[in-house]
Amino acid sequence: MVDVRQPSDEWLAQAVLGNYAERPRAENLERLRIWSYCDAQSYAPGETVRIHTCTNARTYSLHVIRDGLAQEMVLERKGLPGKLHHIPEDCSVNGCSWPVAFEFEIDDDWRSGAYIVRTKCLDGTKVADTHDHLFIVRPKSAKTLPGRLLLIAATSTWTAYNDWGGSNHYQGFTGPEGNLFSAQLSILRPFARGFISLPADVPRPTLMEPPGRMALPCYPHMEWAYANGFSKKYASAGWASYERHFARWAEAQGYQLDIIAQSDLHSRPEILPAYSCLAMVGHDEYWSWQMRDAIDAYVDRGGHVARFAGNFMWQIRLEQEDRIQICHKYLATRNDPYMTSGPRHLVTESWEAREIGRPGALTFGLNATRGLYAGWSGCSPRGAKGFPVYRPEHWAFKDTGLYYGDVLGAQSVIFGYEVDGLDYEIRGGLPHVAPGELAPEGLEILALGLSSTIEEGPTIVPGKVFLGSEDAEYVASVLKGSSDVPAIEATKRGCGMIVNFRRGKGEVFHAGTCEWVAGLLRRDEMVMQVTRNVLDRYLRP
Repeated sequence: MVDVRQPSDEWLAQAVLGNYAERPRAENLERLRIWSYCDAQSYAPGETVRIHTCTNARTYSLHVIRDGLAQEMVLERKGLPGKLHHIPEDCSVNGCSWPVAFEFEIDDDWRSGAYIVRTKCLDGTKVADTHDHLFIVRPKSAKTLPGRLLLIAATSTWTAYNDWGGSNHYQGFTGPEGNLFSAQLSILRPFARGFISLPADVPRPTLMEPPGRMALPCYPHMEWAYANGFSKKYASAGWASYERHFARWAEAQGYQLDIIAQSDLHSRPEILPAYSCLAMVGHDEYWSWQMRDAIDAYVDRGGHVARFAGNFMWQIRLEQEDRIQICHKYLATRNDPYMTSGPRHLVTESWEAREIGRPGALTFGLNATRGLYAGWSGCSPRGAKGFPVYRPEHWAFKDTGLYYGDVLGAQSVIFGYEVDGLDYEIRGGLPHVAPGELAPEGLEILALGLSSTIEEGPTIVPGKVFLGSEDAEYVASVLKGSSDVPAIEATKRGCGMIVNFRRGKGEVFHAGTCEWVAGLLRRDEMVMQVTRNVLDRYLRP
């Protein structure tokens, strides 16, 4: 850990606004370092895992650990020969291209789950550096698995936020002036520090305590990351912040859990029909057209989706055997070649963009563009922190004791940091989908809180806040066809919802927030009960 520095204005500006990332150069390492990555996001039993390692240490050790309710060491090697390799300037974009350092075959008895690859190098008898990567072992059987739950890890969002090497889908060192985010990202690189493992009780992005009177916006998780040498995106994506908490909770509750990567959803949709319930948790922002097709077909055939996740925002494309991810985002209409060469519906921007015309609500009931930020920064930092409940009689709230107007998850702060919603209207004290909004027929809005697309208010100082106006301008352009002031004014006020609907022979429950897992992590009895209600209903034969 790096000592926490005195938070001056300059220090805070760098922690929040600075474009910094782990961007090592093999030629000028000042101490012993080690990094590693795998050649795929997931493997089946019997397949070979190839690990690529770069270190300036003479030898290193490698440990493979199944990370469930209890950590289980499944493989260990010591005294492996270290070798330092060139780290390309464009490794975020095209991968590191290091040779295979170690490989092994997954035994048939390895259970589906998340497996940490931990590499360590020594300086004498002292550990000089440690790096954690992760791969997923997917289930080996496609036969019907009654009672088993399938978690789809948000690996595309992990890729989008991973800033190891310098660039991700948010900031970077690409473009003619070397200051743009990268529309292309490779999985053939290490994960940034904090994506796979974290200390206990690190700050989450949503604020536990309301700011004081006339307080400036604050960002404790980014300040902590900057002070302690972690990626500033650790709280935005990754196994450590999201899926790990759900997986450990589910195993502790007795659920039989299997895991796949989103690349499996994209390329191996035949896995899905064996399961009566699919789960998604945390920050789950980036999806391909093929992934959505797989979910839609699964639900239509009678499957159930339990989505405790938020920010269903961007279409991506996967290329080169799913090792390259493409998303042009705000710049898609100018830069994505599919705008001119087509097929245009696969342009990589918001699902509601006119080029795509497939709102996320048609699959999961909610849209990111109708929601966005809550519970942190200058976006309702003193807000509800949980979901205000409108339909407590719904089966999802059974045995919670919730009443109309109660707030679900306020103490554990489950509402944020990004949420999904719909345009709505209140009739007789109850929310209903607004006329003209595309949403599944029969969708019920169970709970509803407020959000915003922009940081604005009496204590906002331009140039000293994280969000700025870019998101508000983009959402306005998508929903209103313009990013001028009237369009922003008409679209900046969003919401986050819990909804439920049936489609075809199947059913979807969607709690549209990234931070639902905080309720499981913090042992919120009501949040845990709702989670059990949904899973038990959907796993019932």
